[in-house]
Amino acid sequence: MGFKCGIVGLPNVGKSTLFNALTNSSKAQAGNFPFCTIEPNVGVVPVVDKRLDKLSKISKSKKKIYPTITFLDIAGLVKGASKGEGLGNKFLSHIREVDAIVHLLRCFDSSDIQNVNKDVNPIRDLEIIETEMMLADLDSIQKRIDKKNLKKVTNDELNILKATADYINNDKDLNELRDSFELDLINKSGLLSLKPKLFVCNVDEKSISSGNKYSETVQKINKIENTILVSAEIENQINQLDKNEKENFMQLMNIEKTGLNYLIEKGYKLLELETFFTSGPEESRAWTIKKNSTAPVAAGKIHSDFEKGFIRAETISYCDFISDNGWVNCKNNGKMRLEGKDYLVKDGDILNFRFNT
Repeated sequence: MGFKCGIVGLPNVGKSTLFNALTNSSKAQAGNFPFCTIEPNVGVVPVVDKRLDKLSKISKSKKKIYPTITFLDIAGLVKGASKGEGLGNKFLSHIREVDAIVHLLRCFDSSDIQNVNKDVNPIRDLEIIETEMMLADLDSIQKRIDKKNLKKVTNDELNILKATADYINNDKDLNELRDSFELDLINKSGLLSLKPKLFVCNVDEKSISSGNKYSETVQKINKIENTILVSAEIENQINQLDKNEKENFMQLMNIEKTGLNYLIEKGYKLLELETFFTSGPEESRAWTIKKNSTAPVAAGKIHSDFEKGFIRAETISYCDFISDNGWVNCKNNGKMRLEGKDYLVKDGDILNFRFNT
């Protein structure tokens, strides 16, 4: 399993078009009117890793299984959504399910596509969405620390709820809270304001490679490494081409990677994820874990019994596995290591777990 992203933004910024492009589907209705998406569209996409292709070939595997990334196309939010404007509260509840939020921002001019505001201003649009999420969090926090519900809240949960309310009310940088609380506690809180965020600037065709005045304003206020330039329309066109046509078209448009590849790459970095592999004649498979996960935690991704009964992990680095052509030669050449419970799994490790049943 990879991670789950929710695509959010104001109506008619291109969310459904981008969703269709990312998932190579036509699930999402793309309409030139507000709220053409009601229930969130869900698309599951394989995270293609060329390393797995090589492992599968060496091991002569019958099956090859990539991890996945799940996209939710969440209907357009408007000012007042936290109070139920538009279809607000329903949409906000969908965002609570995701690991990361993808803010899609309109960074193009067009007289053909309706805009809920009079002009194009991605910073204003971003502030509207962020404000609605913070207001929704304040409402949720107030209900959870109400005397009637307080008994259900642990001390740790109470601390993060109160701290978040203080930061929101005093306009402090909410990112600081991610350094003050354990990630598991942040995730369990379900607070929208604390979710990791990527910012996708939906630009026109001529702005794909270098951006424009709108995308530049977004990059100035957000970390560039968390900001992506995409043309949802061009992404859709790319998906309709075969492999050779796609490569030629991307070169012509001066596009190095597809929007999907950028999102996966930046999403893994944002969420601090990495990949380990299992590989044998039956199957080769890529598994997604948090960075600095121990070997037993990695084993638990395969099955909870593997983590509970963990003894040790037979471990080979990706480079050694490739250069020595698989398990047998790596064992014979002393490239396989036996690692214990304290071993921190490295990105690209090929692992075989020994465990008690």
